[in-house]
Amino acid sequence: MGDDDLTRDDSLPPEHDPGSPDPNARDMFGGSPAPPASDESAAYTVIARKYRPRTFEDLYGQEAMVRTLRNAFASGRIAHAFMLTGVRGVGKTTTARLLARALNYETDTIHEPTLDLAQEGRHCKAIIEGRHLDVLELDAASRTGVADMRELLEGVRYAPVEGRYKVYIIDEVHMLSTGAFNALLKTLEEPPPHAKFIFATTEIRKVPVTILSRTQRFDLRRVEPDVIVKNLEMICENEGSRVEADGLMLIARAAEGSVRDAQSMLDQAIVQADAGQTVTAESIRDMLGLADRAQTISLFEQLMRGEAGPAIETFRTLYGYGAGPDQVMLDLLDHTHGASVAKAIGPQALVLPKEQAARLAAVGSAVSAGALSRIWQLTLRAYEEVRRAPDAAAAVDMALVRLAYAADLPGPEEALKRLQDGQPVSGGGSTGGGPSPGPTSASGGGGGAAIARSPSPQMQVQPAKDPTVALATFEDMLALIETRRDISLKLDVERFVRPISFRPGAIEYEPAPGAPANLAQRLVGRLKEWTGERWLIVAQGGGGAESAWERQKRGEREDRAEVEQDPFVREVMQAFPGAEIIGVRNLSAPEPAAAPPPDDDNDESEED
Repeated sequence: MGDDDLTRDDSLPPEHDPGSPDPNARDMFGGSPAPPASDESAAYTVIARKYRPRTFEDLYGQEAMVRTLRNAFASGRIAHAFMLTGVRGVGKTTTARLLARALNYETDTIHEPTLDLAQEGRHCKAIIEGRHLDVLELDAASRTGVADMRELLEGVRYAPVEGRYKVYIIDEVHMLSTGAFNALLKTLEEPPPHAKFIFATTEIRKVPVTILSRTQRFDLRRVEPDVIVKNLEMICENEGSRVEADGLMLIARAAEGSVRDAQSMLDQAIVQADAGQTVTAESIRDMLGLADRAQTISLFEQLMRGEAGPAIETFRTLYGYGAGPDQVMLDLLDHTHGASVAKAIGPQALVLPKEQAARLAAVGSAVSAGALSRIWQLTLRAYEEVRRAPDAAAAVDMALVRLAYAADLPGPEEALKRLQDGQPVSGGGSTGGGPSPGPTSASGGGGGAAIARSPSPQMQVQPAKDPTVALATFEDMLALIETRRDISLKLDVERFVRPISFRPGAIEYEPAPGAPANLAQRLVGRLKEWTGERWLIVAQGGGGAESAWERQKRGEREDRAEVEQDPFVREVMQAFPGAEIIGVRNLSAPEPAAAPPPDDDNDESEED
């Protein structure tokens, strides 16, 4: 065979060229023909990867961390090891790669580490693509042993090949074994000047404290829903997609602070509508398996009115539309939290549409804080029951009955007040008619607010004392501290001060074990500020009386012992084996009814 036989015959047409395979023919292994190079689906990049931050300015919701790093780089105080922690999708690995770029950033005019990465440096592209020789990224989930860590650390002592630093990025560092952590410890304590370590983890508690103490820790925050919505709006604009604002809010809330999760859900939501059509909130709700929030708020309102039957019907309607039972209970928990927050702060604190926030605020204003707290506890327990129940829908039915019944009951304080007034205790609560005041009262509605509107004489708040009046007794001093609302000082004085003598301007006391060293100094300063007088406070070695806290505990023990010896209580304890006394409360006895006036007619008849 001659040399000419090895050359290509240009006379053959292209379709018969043996050097180019037939695009319509199957390969030798029976595979399908290769798709054309113009196939868009093969080159599609998901949104979470396409919009991964390329600069520190693109990190959403992590302004505090970026500000700290920027100041550290500007002053040259760059740590040798960083620990990035936070929930999934908040940007830990992305931040680690950005730090690797910032440490090795170099251009024609910049020759030092910087966080200004707007212009692509010499090493940026290689680091982004994961092929830079001096940036080693390790997944601790797949390399957890001591041998893997030793192999990695053998190259630490060598200088970098291309960049300024050798950067070691270890993701999910909490999955390293104990031996691997010990192997890393010495190098991490005394690293060479050209080596930097960046760790990322979602389980910071599993990282040994010996490692944590040698790193600079950054807790990446959950991103707020409104910040996530802005990011999703930007992506929709760039992608030419239209999604309803309520739908974006649903995605942001379902992401639970994770930008990556939100972007992945947006990727799925965009294809819920045809090209050029707007993706509705209803389609996103169906995609996520969420219940209609307006309907769950109606369910919450029915429960707070004590309407068990309508609440069950509403739930079954939601269940028929595909809402998960556990998701309905989560929504009820969310609504209870929202009503409580709206009661304390106002509806503007809720990240909800105005109409829904106003409805939850109305529930919060009509129900006492104690009733909302009870509903929260019951709903939380019901959520766990629903998750474990063999029939989740039936478990929700039973939970709704229990919640409606509890919402219609009065609180312990209101029940006591009704007993004292001779009124029936059952029913009412925050929804009952009767004499219970409306939600516009100063105490905030039904439940346990009744006793606050007509307190007993023992519970009346004493008026604030004039700070210029001299204090006559130790109890007067405690009352002054309480009226001035210095809670820390009040607790310390009640717990650690055993009074020996008290006279205006001078106090002697025995400090109880564990007393703060500066207690006397703090008390002198505050009393001088409040009374305008100089005080001499001396801590003696012994001879003091009981502190207020010790006196209270002794009284509680005596009351408990007296209750335990009561014949009725002993019979109850014997009738219910395993019962125990959790606490003892002293309740004021109801005032005796006034004696009826004498009947004049009867008196006259007796005289006759």
